[in-house]
Amino acid sequence: MRTKRIGAALLASLAIVAAACGDDSESGTTAAPTTEGGSATTAGGGGGDMDYMWTPNADLLAGAEGQVNIVAWAGYIEDGSTDPAYDWTTPFEAMTGCQVNVKLGNSSDEMVQLMQSGEYDGVSASGDATQRLIAGGDVVEIDPAEYSSYADIFDGLKLQPWNSVDGKPMGIPHGRGANLLVYNTEAFADGAPDSWGAMFEPGGPADGAISVYDSPIYIADAAVYLMAHNPELGITNPYALDQDQFDAAIALLEQQKAIASQYWALYTDQQAALEDGSVLAGTTWQVIVNLAQANGAKIDAVKPVEGATGWSDTWMLSSKAANPNCMKMWMDWITSPWANSQVAVWFGEAPSNAKSCELEGMAEHCQVFHAEEDSYWTDVWYWTTATEECLDGRTDVTCVPYTEWVNAWTSLRS
Repeated sequence: MRTKRIGAALLASLAIVAAACGDDSESGTTAAPTTEGGSATTAGGGGGDMDYMWTPNADLLAGAEGQVNIVAWAGYIEDGSTDPAYDWTTPFEAMTGCQVNVKLGNSSDEMVQLMQSGEYDGVSASGDATQRLIAGGDVVEIDPAEYSSYADIFDGLKLQPWNSVDGKPMGIPHGRGANLLVYNTEAFADGAPDSWGAMFEPGGPADGAISVYDSPIYIADAAVYLMAHNPELGITNPYALDQDQFDAAIALLEQQKAIASQYWALYTDQQAALEDGSVLAGTTWQVIVNLAQANGAKIDAVKPVEGATGWSDTWMLSSKAANPNCMKMWMDWITSPWANSQVAVWFGEAPSNAKSCELEGMAEHCQVFHAEEDSYWTDVWYWTTATEECLDGRTDVTCVPYTEWVNAWTSLRS
């Protein structure tokens, strides 16, 4: 598989200038007056009507509760307070009368816990959370007929194991991205890395300055590397590990621990380390690379030859939603062409709505993030919850469930 690289100049041209969103406090915005049609006067901090390419479902609008409480990743719900140029929340509030209150989640584990409390109407869940929420009865099936945006979602994202049950959708895909290898271009002046070996094997330029994503799901990253370099283990799915395969992944992570300098959960922590040069290689998100480069960090990023883990997030409706109509309208809005393009640019990911790539100024973004390039995603393993029933189809062994991944990661980090 040929290596995919992101050019620093091209990334800078995307002009994604986000502020720190690590505070997981509750926040909200004041609902603007509802307007007819699909326009409002408050987008992006400017005046004048504009077409948002979306009209609220009339039945849902008639029953709008006036507010919606959402658990989301940082950067998924922006109201212009961080940067006036990025505001897709205020137009929604103006068109629906639903005030948006957001609780930021720093990890999938935290998001699952928050949704289990029953205090929230919905969530932007990654694949390692969706299946737990489905199994726990914390989210409900959706009716695509209620969502005008659903038909335009890329087919490759719909009705996947992490967002459907028996061919029925359990939410609407939000976007997708790959977990990349970031590296300091000065430390790797003799040649850019193209393998996760820069993270796992000692003796490289980044020894002692490696940044690792601090989550049990990172065990799958080790499995991706082993899948390519230790074929005798028989790993065909990094989320379907029998005990021997799992033990090999943990052993690799123990080896990595000796050359790691940072385990990050808040993206701002890794961003700061990349900018001050204390981290020379790490697993990262594209948005972190964009932000650090914008601040002068001498870094670049690559999807290694072994492939990568990644995410395909899903907007899901709580089974205990107090404001289901407002949540359904939010789910439809955030996956509609204009709003989906805005969040994709801001966060640094591929949009889920195919029509987003047709909008003015989006062609370059969709090219950089491979939104329409199916071949790019063939070796990206979206976060998925490991279960005892092996996800690779094996029936002669029992696979290690996610609860044991959590225990092993806790032990590794102690």
